[in-house]
Amino acid sequence: MTDKVPMTVEGAEAMREELTQLKSKERPEIIQAIAEAREHGDLKENAEYHAARERQGFVEGRIKEIEGKLSYAQIIDVQSLPKSGKVVFGVTVELCDIDTEEEKTYKIVGEDEANIQQGKISFTSPVARSLIGREEGDCVLVKTPGGDHEYEILAVRYE
Repeated sequence: MTDKVPMTVEGAEAMREELTQLKSKERPEIIQAIAEAREHGDLKENAEYHAARERQGFVEGRIKEIEGKLSYAQIIDVQSLPKSGKVVFGVTVELCDIDTEEEKTYKIVGEDEANIQQGKISFTSPVARSLIGREEGDCVLVKTPGGDHEYEILAVRYE
């Protein structure tokens, strides 16, 4: 994996915060839990020890994963981009479903940042792929596993 992975400034900051939390809080707590469990004697039948070691493995794996993702991240600050009205990575898009007239707002983000409940969709999703490169006022046909939807792009915000 040598390709740069796009990520918003907010997404990179959230990953850095998680990394700091894991290294400065979780790791010392696990070390302490392992030390306490060792004091209880026989490690073969010590459930606390095995649970702490399992948690340690998870935390160390997550630390490596985050460090790897940050090392390949191409952090894109959407506010520094020219405000052309085009849909690009990092923008917030207001859409209107042509059939139902239901309005939706999505922010196009990196894969690790995507969270549909927060209105953040991955740039690799069918909706985002259909929108990227389009402009305000365009009508876009989005092919999804649930069927085709036609949207009008009401607004593109660089926030």
